[in-house]
Amino acid sequence: MYHYRDSSGLECDTVLHRRNGTYALIEVKLGGEKLINDGAEALKTLAETIDTTKMKNPSFMMVVTAVGPYAYQRPDGVFVVPIGCLKD
Repeated sequence: MYHYRDSSGLECDTVLHRRNGTYALIEVKLGGEKLINDGAEALKTLAETIDTTKMKNPSFMMVVTAVGPYAYQRPDGVFVVPIGCLKD
């Protein structure tokens, strides 16, 4: 995993690379709905800049947050996952 920032200022808190060659874009937001929306929009904007002739699209995008009782997938496909849902 590593942090990504390009020359135009687009960034992602974590890029998770898996052994099978797939990867995920992950943003961490501690606040509520506005910050979750901001994180999801940033991930989608970043994903749109990926040259898919050179690499695949991300297998998923996720906003990890400190709030919320459960994980869900937004209509745009971005997962929202409270950190407490990531434990065993």
